[in-house]
Amino acid sequence: MISINNLSIHFTGTDLFDDVSFVIADKDRIGLVGKNGAGKTTLMRIIAGMQEPETGTIVIPPDTTIGYLPQEITYINTGKTILEEAMTAFAEALKLEEIIKKITLEISNRKDYESEAYYNLLHKLTDANERFHLLGGHNMQGETEKILSGLGFSLSDFSRLASEFSGGWQMRVELAKILLQKPNIMLLDEPTNHLDIESIQWFESFLYSYFGAVVLVSHDRAFLDNITTRTIEI
Repeated sequence: MISINNLSIHFTGTDLFDDVSFVIADKDRIGLVGKNGAGKTTLMRIIAGMQEPETGTIVIPPDTTIGYLPQEITYINTGKTILEEAMTAFAEALKLEEIIKKITLEISNRKDYESEAYYNLLHKLTDANERFHLLGGHNMQGETEKILSGLGFSLSDFSRLASEFSGGWQMRVELAKILLQKPNIMLLDEPTNHLDIESIQWFESFLYSYFGAVVLVSHDRAFLDNITTRTIEI
C-alpha cells in the first residue's frame, strides 16, 4: 500500500494541485480525473519518483515495484527487434539466468560435497532459481510473444527492428515492457491513445486479472468505466 500525504505543486504562481492525499491499496483500480492542466501527469511522475513535490510525502513500502507509462516516450533506436526490445523487460531475469548457469557449472566441477563453500553455492543457486521463477524467467519468450500479440503485433513483426515502427507502435512496446515486468503498481498515463479496439479489449481483460494496483489517466471514458473502481479528482 502506498500512502500519498498532503502533496502540493505550484506552477507560475498558482496551485497546480494542493493538499492531495489518498492511498493506493493492493489491487486498487484508480482513475485520476481532472481538467487538462490540473496536474494528473505531474502527480503520476511524483508517485513514480521522477519528480519531487513541493510539500507533502509519499510512503512506499520496501520492495514495492512501480511501473510508469508516460504519454510521451523516447524514440526507440536500439538496433533491437520488436521481440528483443520487449524482452529487455526481463533484464533482471536474464542476469539471473547467467548467474544460475555460472553457479551450476561451478557446482558440477566441485567434489567437496560436505564443505561450507559447496553448501553456500547450493544456497545461492536455490535463491537465484526462486527469484528467476518469480520473474517468469522460465517462459520469457513465450510470455513476451503473448503480450505483444495482445497489443496488436503480428508474428512477422517480432523480427522487425523496433526503429521501423511509428511512435504509436513503439508506445505499445513500452506498454508491453511494463506488463511483462509485473510491478506491484502500474501508473498508466493515457495508455489507450495508440491502441485499436481489439487491443483495448485485450488490455482490459489483462487488467481485470492483474494482481497489482493500477492507476490510470485516460480520456477514454468507456475504458475508465470498465476498469476503475475508484475515482480521484484533482
